[in-house]
This record gives sequence, structure tokens and C-alpha cells, in this order.
Amino acid sequence: MSSLDKLTVRAMKPIDLEAIVAIDTKVLGRARPDYWQMKMELSQSRSPMASLVAEVEGGVVGFILGDASGWEYGIPDTVGYIDTIGVDPDYQGYGVGRTLLEEMLTHLRKVGVKTLYTYVNWRDGDLLSFFDRVGFRRGDMINLEMDL
Repeated sequence: MSSLDKLTVRAMKPIDLEAIVAIDTKVLGRARPDYWQMKMELSQSRSPMASLVAEVEGGVVGFILGDASGWEYGIPDTVGYIDTIGVDPDYQGYGVGRTLLEEMLTHLRKVGVKTLYTYVNWRDGDLLSFFDRVGFRRGDMINLEMDL
């Protein structure tokens, strides 16, 4: 793909499951269809315009899932979050992720979201670089974890 001319973004639909699993498999090296089935069902029950896919000539090449907070953990409803973003490796570097994010931001702003959060593995340099390029910075929230 030489430009974004042929790229379109639309709301995610259940029919996109197979394509999302295929992209995730290319990125992670293992298939997780049950996981994605569950994620898509949750996504559809929330704000459908915060979960989007990017298409080129009718084929899904990327996706983003997110939502606005519903006051979980005392976080106000002016906060949104990105749960997952994925771009087919063959289409990375062409602005697919940025386009998905910009479309998501448009929809989240309409429902009053003022701040957007996401989690990134500290060692995932490519993803950290992407989020830095699109304007994210380190926030005040602290990630806590416990090994069981």
C-alpha cells in the first residue's frame, strides 16, 4: 500500500472476528479465537463506535478497541482508554494505526472524553514509539501487579 487513499475506517462488526484473529496471529505468532470472540462481544455491548476496523479494498488491515470509563475504580467518565490496537504487519508504517486512533478520538470526544489512557509493555519499543508519535506521554496512573 503506497498511501492511505484506499483506507476506510468503520465500526467493528462480529463478521470481522476472523480477520482480527488473523492479524493478531501474525503479530503474536499464535491464534486466540476464543479470546477475540469474548473481546468483541464485550466491545459490542459497550460503545460500538470506540471499536473500529480499518479496511483496504474490503479487507480488514487493522483494528482498535476502547471505551469511555463508566467510573470504574473512581475514574471519571471523561476518561477513555484504548484496550487494544493491532495492525497487520504488511500494513504497518503506513498510518493505519494513527488513522484508527484519530477516528476513535473523534467518537470519544463526542461523548465527553477529555483524557485517553492505555497500557504498554515497557519493553515494547515499537508500540511505545507509536504512542509517543501520536502524542501520548507518561501519565500519573501507576500500574500495580502481583505474581500469584
